[in-house]
Amino acid sequence: MGTLLDTTVFIEFERILRRVPLAQAMDEVRTRLEVRIGATEAVGIAAITASELLHGVHRATPEHRARREAFVEGILSAFPPLPFDLLAARVHARLWAQLASEGRDVGAHDRMVAATAIAAGWQVGTANIRHFEHVAGLVVVDLGATPLPPPPSTATPGC
Repeated sequence: MGTLLDTTVFIEFERILRRVPLAQAMDEVRTRLEVRIGATEAVGIAAITASELLHGVHRATPEHRARREAFVEGILSAFPPLPFDLLAARVHARLWAQLASEGRDVGAHDRMVAATAIAAGWQVGTANIRHFEHVAGLVVVDLGATPLPPPPSTATPGC
């Protein structure tokens, strides 16, 4: 099994690590994920998650855009996107119909993440389980409930 990471996980990481040098921040993301989901777990993102992260780059203010773009490109390099293929489309259609009949839609992007994970036989790791808790057949790992340790200090000792 693998873990498909939702956009909310990276939003949380970016917020927590925004004052940490970029290379160190990416190492911190990897380390924190290993602690939370295991060092041997396959980890990736859905193609729609890549789009959401890139959307955040395009929406960033000029003073934040370069840092956000570098962070997102680091994420895209470290966590390969799983495609939304025909199998995922079939799962998506079933989930969509089921959720609609229950009056519990979770939104198109979250349905695509859930469908991609189910089609791959993976679980979803998210910082907001409400987005996925009503999706039948989906294993959800709450990556936002346990407080993360503070990021490493960038201060020089003795200063």
